[in-house]
Amino acid sequence: MHDRKTIPLADDDRDTIKTLIWMRIPPLVVGSILGFILSFATSRFEEVLSKRVEIAFFIPFVVYMADAVGTQTQTIFIRDLSRGTAKFSNYLLKETILGIILGLFFGLLSWIVVSLWFNSARLATAVGLATFTAIGTAPFVAILITKALQLEHQDPAVGAGPIATVIQDTISVVLYGMIASAILLS
Repeated sequence: MHDRKTIPLADDDRDTIKTLIWMRIPPLVVGSILGFILSFATSRFEEVLSKRVEIAFFIPFVVYMADAVGTQTQTIFIRDLSRGTAKFSNYLLKETILGIILGLFFGLLSWIVVSLWFNSARLATAVGLATFTAIGTAPFVAILITKALQLEHQDPAVGAGPIATVIQDTISVVLYGMIASAILLS
């Protein structure tokens, strides 16, 4: 476990705007590069999007739900890291299990809503499975990115959010695109 003093932590009360900018720019630059990769990944699913435009309606939902679950995990893990009370293996196990359970819940909920809205079992299955898998992976990604930054002596509170978010967004879009293509183009 790293001592707080070995990792420079962003502190708005203490640090100048210049210092805060230099702490925040690197993870945001990495995030912007990964954001372009996300845009490219989305473009790979042009066929399913052009044939079934309603697939696009649920991209924000799938991505948001995974981000929300990942952010919850990350916030709690970072808080406990700063207190020195976070045990990586416990968090990784418990948060991954939570992600799977929450993924099942919201995957089923989205399946019901999409079934009622569009009266399409195939579309509902694509959205439900994508929601499940995206949420199911989110805590794992959040924990790993946060821990990696801590091991690199970077403030996880500054870098983990932008980097983990865009990685999870890419994972969510790729999973959704693959699942939707497999179910709706077959």
